[in-house]
Amino acid sequence: MEFVRVPEHPGLGFIALRVVSGGMEEYDFLVIGSGSGLDVANVAANQGQSVAVVEKGRLGGTCLNRGCIPSKKLLYHADVMETIERAGEFNIDATVNDVQFADIVREVTEDVHGSSDAIRRGLHSSDRIDLYEAEGRFVDERTIELDGGSHDGERLGADTVLVAAGTRPAIPPIDGIETVDFLTSTEALQLESPPDHLVIVGGGYIAAELGQFFGTFGSDVSIISRRPNLLPEADEDVAAEFTERYADRFDVYSGYEATAVLQGEDPITVEARPYTYDDGGGPRPGDTISVTGDELLVATGRVPNTDTLNVAAAGIETDRDGFVQTDEYLRTTADGVWALGDIVGEYLLKHNANHEAQAVMRNLFGEDLEPVDYTAMPFAVFASPEVAGVGLTEQELRAADREYAKQTYRYEETARGSAMHAEGFVKPLIDLEGEILGCHIIGPDASTLIEEVVVAMTAGSGTISDIRESVHIHPALSEVVQRAFAGQFTRGGHEHGHDHDHS
Repeated sequence: MEFVRVPEHPGLGFIALRVVSGGMEEYDFLVIGSGSGLDVANVAANQGQSVAVVEKGRLGGTCLNRGCIPSKKLLYHADVMETIERAGEFNIDATVNDVQFADIVREVTEDVHGSSDAIRRGLHSSDRIDLYEAEGRFVDERTIELDGGSHDGERLGADTVLVAAGTRPAIPPIDGIETVDFLTSTEALQLESPPDHLVIVGGGYIAAELGQFFGTFGSDVSIISRRPNLLPEADEDVAAEFTERYADRFDVYSGYEATAVLQGEDPITVEARPYTYDDGGGPRPGDTISVTGDELLVATGRVPNTDTLNVAAAGIETDRDGFVQTDEYLRTTADGVWALGDIVGEYLLKHNANHEAQAVMRNLFGEDLEPVDYTAMPFAVFASPEVAGVGLTEQELRAADREYAKQTYRYEETARGSAMHAEGFVKPLIDLEGEILGCHIIGPDASTLIEEVVVAMTAGSGTISDIRESVHIHPALSEVVQRAFAGQFTRGGHEHGHDHDHS
């Protein structure tokens, strides 16, 4: 057994040791993936542990490289474009003379790559963390073998392993899909010219956001989605209004399943048949439709990367969809192996991965184990209109046979909302004692407005009084949240349709 001395880090009163045994590098802590797992790796290094990071792609994970950062940077350009196009509503004469679309995309891509490269340089220059730029697969308990790069064939072992390897775009079993040139979100974010006609298969947040981006910059957009409404995981009233608003702008084929794709010299044609989720889901009677465009975007969800990691060799169990199974502390079924982020499948959101990283830090390096608290996990869709929500939806409460009360308050009924010509609403859901069960928003700045409710559910009493009794600036847009929680609620659940006054 050979001990390799890792240079002492300034400020630390100890020296981490990495063990080389039988041709295999041994570490105290190893993380697979370089997104939110890096936060835990840094804490482990600061604790004096020998640390290894394994990453097969660009440093920084999905969010930085091919997810929320590039998409939201691009979408802000669409927000600016949309603001200019609406100027006439406010008696302002404004026109757009030119859009340097390729420059927009290149600038965002270069910015993202710059951030990723900075992380890479930082890790390579670190005397506390070893970076292995290769694909890793489990070959035994807490042991991985590297594939690719200068470390091909090497094996790494660790006392503690963190699996944070994320997800990738799901490709549905559509006839002919393997024979056509289609885009996933990864490629779509780097297109340097907007398609003439973009056909999107899928109706979730990726479809909504990329439809907004390309549609704003001139693409005709067609969306084919199996569910009756777009954003099916959102509250039903929000999803219905969102779908109606999108149908005014784009060709929306909700309730249709894509069954086949064909490609000639250039155009791509998608065939779809009616679909229903009643009685377990499946095809329903009706005519097949055909939609043709010059680009096809497949945005039908994400699949975990567990199949590329050979997790079974490490004793790590997965659910039927391949997501890593963990307990409430984020421990996997394998001793000494933890997991966080999208590969766990609880919420495929970067802020959730950061939240889980904090939990793993506490549980690995703290005195007592603490379960992860998901009760006030918000989400947002940066489309137009913007959507955000936290807590339970009305359909979830109804499915659980719970009593609740609800109301909606529209943006247009506030001074700021009226001045903005804003459309949308805030919909709180509470129990009959006034506890906040959920809140759902569609309209401008929804992602910002929802935070007041998140704080109330997390740090306050978690009741409507937290919001009702807080002073709100007049005439700020936040008044729409205050008024939504201040009015008379209508009963749902067992006594649906009866009024119940919580004023």
